[in-house]
Amino acid sequence: MAYLIISAANTPITEAKPIIYLYPLEETEVTVELKDKNLITTSYPKYSSGWRVIAKENGKLIDIDTNRNLYSLYYEAKSKIDFKVEKEGFVVKGEDSAKFLEEKLKILGLNDYEAEEFIVYWLPKLEESNYNYIRFASLEEINENMPIEITPKPDIFIRVLMLYKGLNEPISVIEQKLTTVDRSGFVASEWGGVKIK
Repeated sequence: MAYLIISAANTPITEAKPIIYLYPLEETEVTVELKDKNLITTSYPKYSSGWRVIAKENGKLIDIDTNRNLYSLYYEAKSKIDFKVEKEGFVVKGEDSAKFLEEKLKILGLNDYEAEEFIVYWLPKLEESNYNYIRFASLEEINENMPIEITPKPDIFIRVLMLYKGLNEPISVIEQKLTTVDRSGFVASEWGGVKIK
């Protein structure tokens, strides 16, 4: 899937490849609404006033409008927040990125399938640099950047947004504390990323 990260100096940061998965307890019609539609730069299936899908327990989706079989919902959007390198985060060698992500994504609540999708998408970008500053945005930041309403409401909505910046040399940061997420009930999950200017 395509992605937009950073372009010219005055161009807004774009949140890359947010991808949403749905796991209801039984086959359910689900509506997903992106509340800042004007920020969307691309989407699949094409987003208009909301996605309507039949979601199955195994995560498989059927788009009600097109009858296409899907496994996720995808969009990219301009970031409202100008993310920067903060005091907290992680500094990770490019070559250690896969191991780091395996460990942290598990804590953040992604299952093995979601984590693999995340890693194979972001790993080439992280391995381009000797080191990377990485921070996972807080839920408050993610919700501010793109509020999402899912109906019926999931019991748990996991939202992972990785912020990163390539470094030639390591910098000193305070290690970010991550909270373990327990998946239970109707679970929705989302992951994406932003390259910091």
